[in-house]
Amino acid sequence: MTESSSISAPAAAAPRRRPDGTLRVVATIVAQRGIQALVVAALVGTLSFLMMRWLPGDMAFRVAAGRYGFDMVTAQAAEAVRAELGLDAPWLHALLHWWVRLMHLDLGISAVTGAPVIEEIGHQLGHTLMLAVAALGVSCAIAVPLGFLAGMRSGGALDRGTLLASVVLRALPPFVLGILLVSVLSIYWNLMPAGGHHEHGSLLAPALTLGLGLAATATRVARDAMASVAAAAYFQFARTKGLTDRQALIRHGVRNAAIPLIAYLGVQLVFLVEGVVVIETLFAWPGIGHALAHAIFGRDVPMIQGTAIVMGLMFVALNAAVDLACAAADPRLRIGRGRRWAR
Repeated sequence: MTESSSISAPAAAAPRRRPDGTLRVVATIVAQRGIQALVVAALVGTLSFLMMRWLPGDMAFRVAAGRYGFDMVTAQAAEAVRAELGLDAPWLHALLHWWVRLMHLDLGISAVTGAPVIEEIGHQLGHTLMLAVAALGVSCAIAVPLGFLAGMRSGGALDRGTLLASVVLRALPPFVLGILLVSVLSIYWNLMPAGGHHEHGSLLAPALTLGLGLAATATRVARDAMASVAAAAYFQFARTKGLTDRQALIRHGVRNAAIPLIAYLGVQLVFLVEGVVVIETLFAWPGIGHALAHAIFGRDVPMIQGTAIVMGLMFVALNAAVDLACAAADPRLRIGRGRRWAR
């Protein structure tokens, strides 16, 4: 009896195992970004509603023009739209009604097409995500190798060349860069379609326009990160052990240099989300940016609110992905977040 109690006592006194640190970090990031998503949805939707209401002009006439065309719209059609949408009602009443629908995850009905906003956005979101992923792929394919190679040879010809190219590309607005690419690649060389999405290769021009703008600065960030790693004592020691530059870069350089680059890409996602509106309109790409431009022109308030909310949530989701990628690449972030969570 005594022997069995002595054996079972340590097991009873053993402390409970805490959840894995990685799971704690993931839960913390998801919770923080989830709260941010709720705030973004509320603020973006409310501001979109107020800005459309405060714009000068007759909203009923613009909606009727979006439905029937400017040549066919009449005063009677505008009055019918005004009565149908309740545009004479106080704006606060309309805003509260929208808030109630949003809490039920209902984005409303398009004032122009009459289709549910969630269905319209669902059809367009796939094209926008395709363009965003392609642009990020172009940016990483250019910025990572060129930036790392330039950082390994600071002050060399490649370093100076990438600096010049980055300055030129960053100085060009996205629509100017898009027009140049269309003029050269589509009109002069006839290598790709100038717009639309039905033809083969129509994704290349908008993806290049967005990707080159992102790569312009990301290349310099990757270069500075790699230069800092190459000058570090642990990297020099790896060379002293007999590793070649390529081996030292793969084993010790890439992961450490990637951390600031990943963090910077999270900041540059603002450029990506903003550029989607301009680039999709320029290339007639059927995404949510293109739809937002048409909705603003037609004063389609439910469509504007829903599209703006989805774009804001895209930004939050992409930043959450960047946070998770940074935590995966840098163990110090996992330890720091885990300690704060434990407190």
